[in-house]
Amino acid sequence: MIAMQYSFVLPADYDMSIIRQRIASKGHLLDGFPKLRFKAYLSADRNRPTLPTRDNLYAPFYLWDDSEGMNAFLGSETFAALTQAFGWPSIQTWSVWQAKLSPDLSKAVCATREITAIPAYTSLDELRRQENEVAQRDVSQGALATVTAFEPTRWSLLRFRLWAEPRAGLAREDRQLYEVGHLSLPAVTG
Repeated sequence: MIAMQYSFVLPADYDMSIIRQRIASKGHLLDGFPKLRFKAYLSADRNRPTLPTRDNLYAPFYLWDDSEGMNAFLGSETFAALTQAFGWPSIQTWSVWQAKLSPDLSKAVCATREITAIPAYTSLDELRRQENEVAQRDVSQGALATVTAFEPTRWSLLRFRLWAEPRAGLAREDRQLYEVGHLSLPAVTG
């Protein structure tokens, strides 16, 4: 699996209702997209005290089955339209160690994301084991999804969580909080 995110920092006085309206009108476009586990349409609004943030952001997060699905999206008209509206983003990708997704995933309203450095010479097997325990703890505290991943270019670790209620108490200097405007999920079969 591959985790992917790009983020657009918007002006401090940006009317974030524009982003919420965009998500409401276009969010369904990736519902059932092949090889997509989920896309969380995320935003952060400086004027919403329930989810404190420094910047106004539009920052979708994706969990892909493989690179084929990701490449199909990045080559699509949908992505081309996004670049025409917001510019050419730098896209972060991570190799996924674990992803736990609740059957109640569609109830997510809030997300948290941490990116931390992996120190040189860290035992990756041990770190992966420890991060699995952190993910289990977060599930026991109500996380509807936990994604833990890493990227070996800059050696960073990603912890991404989806929650069923606003989690302002999770605000920290090294953790970004987001509002979930829509969740695109696989097509229901059968």
